[in-house]
Amino acid sequence: MIYIVLGSLGFLTIHLLDIVSMKRIPGIKPLALLVGNGLLVFSIIMVCLAPDKLSLPVWSTWLGWGLLPVFLFMLIYSLFINLPFGKTYVATGVGGRLVTSGLYALVRHPWMHWLILFLLALILVSRSSLLLIALPIWVLLDILLVAIQDRFFLGRMFAGYDNYRRQTPMLIPNRRSISAFINSLKQTGN
Repeated sequence: MIYIVLGSLGFLTIHLLDIVSMKRIPGIKPLALLVGNGLLVFSIIMVCLAPDKLSLPVWSTWLGWGLLPVFLFMLIYSLFINLPFGKTYVATGVGGRLVTSGLYALVRHPWMHWLILFLLALILVSRSSLLLIALPIWVLLDILLVAIQDRFFLGRMFAGYDNYRRQTPMLIPNRRSISAFINSLKQTGN
């Protein structure tokens, strides 16, 4: 259970980036990112190594191994490539302009989907019953933190965020956002 708590602290630390960005405290953004991700990665590893294992068929483990790198890549892409890494996570202050293209045309927080799918694939790979307990706790905590971030911080951090919020759903794509995502991909291809 301690690892579930540490993972939760990791999510909380990562979400402190918004406050640190708005306060323009130099050097703290990368530290918060490093500590938060460190706690989260350590917790995920330790939860996966917990001795209580689920009884799953062998094919599900292979399926998990096939999906795991895809979901991890998409998680990394949505957080660290689709968003400008240096401005978002390293530079003092708010990360420049609001990103509304790519995966961020589909939903305002696309990385949430990839995180959930990555953790589900990790359950298949590790067969960890503790991860099966941790996943809903972490996901609900992260959705709560994202809702707070979305409601109270991002509108003050980025010009045009209120309009983006009205046009793009928070977590579940709709017909308009799917169309905006496809158009975003077409414009990138030109």
